[in-house]
Amino acid sequence: MFGFGRKNTGPVKEWKVDDSKAVVSKTFDQPPTSIEHTPEYEDIEKEEHEEIYNNVVKHFKETDLYPVKEGDCPKSDWKPLNKYEKLWLSKQCLLRYLRACNWKQEEAIKRIIGSIAWRREFGIGGGEWDKITPESVEVENETGKHLVFGFDDEKRPCLHLYNGKRNTKASDRQIQFLIFMLERTIDFMPQGQDKLCLCVDFKKYPESCTEDPKVPPVSLGKSILYILQYHYPERLGRALFINMPTLQKCKFDEPFDQFIKPEQLAYNYGGDVNFDYMHDEYWDDFVAKAEKKRAKMMENFEKKGGEIGTSEWDIRDGI
Repeated sequence: MFGFGRKNTGPVKEWKVDDSKAVVSKTFDQPPTSIEHTPEYEDIEKEEHEEIYNNVVKHFKETDLYPVKEGDCPKSDWKPLNKYEKLWLSKQCLLRYLRACNWKQEEAIKRIIGSIAWRREFGIGGGEWDKITPESVEVENETGKHLVFGFDDEKRPCLHLYNGKRNTKASDRQIQFLIFMLERTIDFMPQGQDKLCLCVDFKKYPESCTEDPKVPPVSLGKSILYILQYHYPERLGRALFINMPTLQKCKFDEPFDQFIKPEQLAYNYGGDVNFDYMHDEYWDDFVAKAEKKRAKMMENFEKKGGEIGTSEWDIRDGI
């Protein structure tokens, strides 16, 4: 799952652009047809697991109210699920939590309820719970420090993180922005795929970095790690790292282009894409594409009856 790229000791440049070719400044909407891999969701294999899964579906269908924040939340404040939360509670979502909890039914139910509460409080629950908007976090990406761009060789959408392009000080908004981009990466997952490819570049980019590109505070890192581990189980399919300052201690030497086809990868990393980050062109197009995908998923979900436990195969049809 993890791969480490070669350390770059040459002069620092932001994006390698071939002036003789058209520049690409927008994200790709779909994986290319040249990727032959057909992703399939992991299904239930044991009869006893089928019973546990059905019990979990039954619980969430029959429970009317849920907490609106993590921790101590008075039951008088609890609210019913909206249609966006029911869509989120897909068959594959429930199975991801069950596998993460080793098929312990009550533990999985408790954890899912905790994630519902967290998503509401954090501001990504959907509908009335959506507080983190493209407008509220856009400033964080003026330098292109997080990008959803391309798909790996198993059709996982790639989330690129550039620590060396930091343009803001450590804050809660940085966490909000990272989660916003994580949610949008999930939007870009094609039918059959429920995992992402994380691509992290540790190089310093002084041309675009207005803040010291040092490692974020431990508290910030712990918060992000907790969120990813607890609320996004089994979402990471592959993690690739390049230009690591301590690479000599690692045993791996696997550049991005070993896992991502050239037509999905920028020149910087051995690809063929003449990519240049232009915020005004990338951001609005990226947000619009993600919103279109979410609208299509809701349309599919409602056509299937809008029930908890709907398969993501049906939800993601045609996105």
